[in-house]
Amino acid sequence: MAFKVLIPQDIVPEGKKYLTDRGYLIKMGSGITPDKLKQDVKDCDAILIRTAQLPREVIEAGTGLKVIGRHGVGVDNIDLKAATELGIWVTYAPESNASSVAEYALGMIIALARNFTRSDKAVRTGNWEFRNKSAAYDLAGKTLGLVGAGRVGSLVAKKARYGLDMEVLVYDPYLKEIKGAPEAKLVGDIEQIFKTADFISLHMPATPETKGLINKKYLDLMKPTAYLINAARGEVLNEADLFDALKSNRISGAGLDVFDPEPPKADNPLYGLDNVILTPHSAALTKECMMRMAQHAAMGIDDVLSGRTPKWPVNQPAKRK
Repeated sequence: MAFKVLIPQDIVPEGKKYLTDRGYLIKMGSGITPDKLKQDVKDCDAILIRTAQLPREVIEAGTGLKVIGRHGVGVDNIDLKAATELGIWVTYAPESNASSVAEYALGMIIALARNFTRSDKAVRTGNWEFRNKSAAYDLAGKTLGLVGAGRVGSLVAKKARYGLDMEVLVYDPYLKEIKGAPEAKLVGDIEQIFKTADFISLHMPATPETKGLINKKYLDLMKPTAYLINAARGEVLNEADLFDALKSNRISGAGLDVFDPEPPKADNPLYGLDNVILTPHSAALTKECMMRMAQHAAMGIDDVLSGRTPKWPVNQPAKRK
């Protein structure tokens, strides 16, 4: 009897084809609420999950569940403790999105430095003189500060250094060198990043230690000409403190792809500011990246259901009784 894979949120055809070519049955989900997921997962051997929440109650409902394949990198939507205790592998796709998100971060830096969104609005409203009244900046020689330099951050460092001729400072207590960008300077104090950099880009995961880490304390250290970019996780940044810094022009601007919560509420005060660029958690949503995420999630599922140790494991599950 063929293994069955639940897909609660649709993925690109290439990911589904990878599974069906290997004999798996695909069950498209009926919804992403806990009740819908609990009902759908009952007869499934695997889940290929995107952004839906997988709490313990859903994982426990999958009595035949053997593997959860994450379509992407962040696994904060999955109860890893429950999966591990229940003997269920969790895999992810760490090699799928790094270049796409790094390109997004560089694009946001350029857009902020050159006032793309405000210039667009000015032209559309007949304000041609905006070109003479708004400052724009070259990036060559400017300092980029990175908080976190894993797969994504290290690529941002490399592309910024060699593509834009920027100086790069990095705070990452887990690294001794920056892969691909040996000229990037590691600093041991996060405050140095915020005091020194012209652009600061966040690239750390959402953990209990990083939740709300970037707040008024650090935003107040930034130069008034500096910009902040967050394409990591919304939870690492205190949005209220950022709003205050932007509204009072204590910093020049910001670019956000992630929020807390997501989607942002309809009354989010950031909507009223013109010195922040907002995008809908889409840094990784290129055609190429969506294909990689779907296929790599499917590969993790195939590894486990074929009896192999997965190439990209998140946990080491307990042995099933």
